[in-house]
Amino acid sequence: MTVEPSGAQEARRVEGLVSAQEKAITLFAEIEARGLVVPGVGEREASDRIRDLANELFGTTRHWHKRIVRSGPNTLLPYRDNPPDRVIGADDVAFADFGPVFEEYEADFGRTYVFGDDPRKRRLLDDLPRVFAAGRDFFAADPEITGRRLYAEVERLAAEAGWEIGIWHAGHLVGEFPHETNDGAKAESYITPDNDNPLRRTDRSGRECHWILELHFVDRERGFGGFYEQLLDLA
Repeated sequence: MTVEPSGAQEARRVEGLVSAQEKAITLFAEIEARGLVVPGVGEREASDRIRDLANELFGTTRHWHKRIVRSGPNTLLPYRDNPPDRVIGADDVAFADFGPVFEEYEADFGRTYVFGDDPRKRRLLDDLPRVFAAGRDFFAADPEITGRRLYAEVERLAAEAGWEIGIWHAGHLVGEFPHETNDGAKAESYITPDNDNPLRRTDRSGRECHWILELHFVDRERGFGGFYEQLLDLA
């Protein structure tokens, strides 16, 4: 049996992860084009519509984490909460967070939708991708960056823009399905204040670590939040 060289294996992994994200980008563009997340639609219905669209476009039936569509005050809640279903309102913020598996590779992708003309909600829509880009630049500029340092910078950027981070981390490892089984909730698997390890390293199997940057910004006083995530270290 021929053993694939390690460099070829890593190139295949990178290609698989980037291809998975490209499919997720296509999926989310089609979500917007078809108006699947809009006022008057329930969160669960919107989630099911997105699942069916993924199946239609790619034959995707697996998702490595639960499918999330949240709106209004539900956008304040962290991933592990399971709020009651809610109908999206005319002036709401809503977001979708999906983790489809394409072949054996995980995508993890999230975007926010703003309805109505509230200027602060509209600013959140602009701030999320801007802070994402700044966080990615900060990561790229420091070859030895740790999870703690990147989290602190994301927290600083969020506060500077007038937002609070809504969850305990700002991203996580991503790879072959299922990564949660392999890595659990250990600090070194997340971009968190508890992770003093360099993000550029190999995992327990000797493979390069690849990361998702995950932004969940909230305005607790006004009762809404937004979400944005995609690959950090791969374009």
